[in-house]
Amino acid sequence: MEDNKSNTGLKVGLGIALVLFLATGFYTMNLYNSSKKVQTELTEEKQLVMNDLNAMAKQYDDAIGENEVANADLVEARGRIQGLIDSLKISETNVKSLWRYKRKYASLQKEMDVLMAQNDSLKVENSYLATSLDSTRVRLEERTVFTDSLLVQNNALAEVVSNAAILNTVGLKGFGVIERTSGKLIPTERASRADKIRVCFTVAKNALVQAGDEELYVQVIDPKNNTLGLNEQVTFDEKTLNYSIISKFNYENASLNVCEFVTSKNDFEKGRYIVNVFNVKDLVSSSEFTLK
Repeated sequence: MEDNKSNTGLKVGLGIALVLFLATGFYTMNLYNSSKKVQTELTEEKQLVMNDLNAMAKQYDDAIGENEVANADLVEARGRIQGLIDSLKISETNVKSLWRYKRKYASLQKEMDVLMAQNDSLKVENSYLATSLDSTRVRLEERTVFTDSLLVQNNALAEVVSNAAILNTVGLKGFGVIERTSGKLIPTERASRADKIRVCFTVAKNALVQAGDEELYVQVIDPKNNTLGLNEQVTFDEKTLNYSIISKFNYENASLNVCEFVTSKNDFEKGRYIVNVFNVKDLVSSSEFTLK
C-alpha cells in the first residue's frame, strides 16, 4: 500500500516537473522569437534611415552638378551627410542609436530645404543677370548682401540653445597645412606637402551646460581607414572609440572657436579624409576633405 502511494507521488512529481519544463521552454522560445523580431525591425529601420540619407545625398549631388561653380554651402552640407552615412554604417543597431540618427536626419532635412530654396533662388538670379549686362553690378551687390544675410543667419542658428544638455559643434572643417619654421601655417591640398592636419570647429552655446572645463574627442580617418594622431582608445559602456586627439577647453556659456592639430606617423595618403567629433560616445559633428 505504501509502495502504491510512493509510486503515485513520484508520478505526480514527474508530471509537475514535465509541465514546468515545457512551460519554461515555451516562454524561452517566445522570448527568443520576440527578441529576434525586434532586432529585425531595428535593422530594417536602420536601412530606411540609410536609404533616406542616400536619397538626400543624391539630391545634393544633382544640385551641385547643375552649377559650373559649386555652391560652397551645398558642398559642405553634402560632406556632413556623407559623414553621417559612414558613421551610421558602423553604428550599433538599437533604439537609442536610431533615434539619434533620425534626429540628425530631420535636422539635415530642414537644412536641405533651406539650402535648396536658396540655390533655386540663386539660379533664377544668375539667369536674370545673364540677360542684362547693365544690371550686373547692381545684381552682384544684391547677391553679396544676400550672402552676408545668410552668414548672419547661420551665426544666429549657432547660438540657438540645444534641447539636450550636451555640447554640440558647428562649422567643422579639416584641411592640410604646411608648417614653416617660423610657426606660420599655410593651407595645402597636396598630401605630399602637408605636415599636419588642422581641425577647426565652433562649440555652440548651450544654456543647459554648466561653465567649466570640457573636452571633445576628435577622430581623423585617412583614405585607408586608419585613425591618425594618437590613435588611442576610450571605452564608454560597451562602446570603444578610437580617437586622434582630445580637445580640451574652458566652456564659458558662449560660442567658442577651437582648432586642433593631428599628425601622422607616416606620409599623408592621397584621397578622402573623414573628420568626426564626439561628445563622450555621441557623434556631434562630421565632415570630410580631400588631399591630392
